[in-house]
Amino acid sequence: MFAGALFVALAVVFFKHAGVITGGTAGLALLLHYASAQNFGVLYFAINLPFYVFAVRAMGWEFTIKTFCAVVLLALFSEWLPQVISIDSIHPVFAALMGGLLAGTGLLMLIRHHASLGGIGVLAIWLQRTRGWRAGTVQMIADCLILATALLWVSPWLVALSVLGALAVNMVIAINHRPGRYFGM
Repeated sequence: MFAGALFVALAVVFFKHAGVITGGTAGLALLLHYASAQNFGVLYFAINLPFYVFAVRAMGWEFTIKTFCAVVLLALFSEWLPQVISIDSIHPVFAALMGGLLAGTGLLMLIRHHASLGGIGVLAIWLQRTRGWRAGTVQMIADCLILATALLWVSPWLVALSVLGALAVNMVIAINHRPGRYFGM
């Protein structure tokens, strides 16, 4: 969980440095960060708080506690990393693509250990279990709304790059995640 959260935090650093966003609650936190200049880590942690009720209902206490820990780690790491690494410049295309690959890899690590980064993904799972809505569709609609809303604060070019990053995240997960693949603890 430590490594997964660290990978995603590095992705967030790339995204922030290039001015791109991502989907989910991290995307919402980045949007609020860009709009208000408030601390990303605090925003990310606060946005995730209401989703823990859904996490308990949809996935149980063990998943919820692990997810809470992963969210705390990401919030802390995303604020700590800029103090230990310095990025003088990063091309936005590279930031979007590499950030997406890092985030996808980090999410796979968390999924492998029955955790997530909370938020909209947990709500999507809950809606699938209680309403029969497809979780992937719910997540995709939420991400599209977040990216569309980003146009209020982010240039269309950077939103397009954000889509590239979101595609990279989802490709890593789609290609590498197999629910029955993991047998270890």
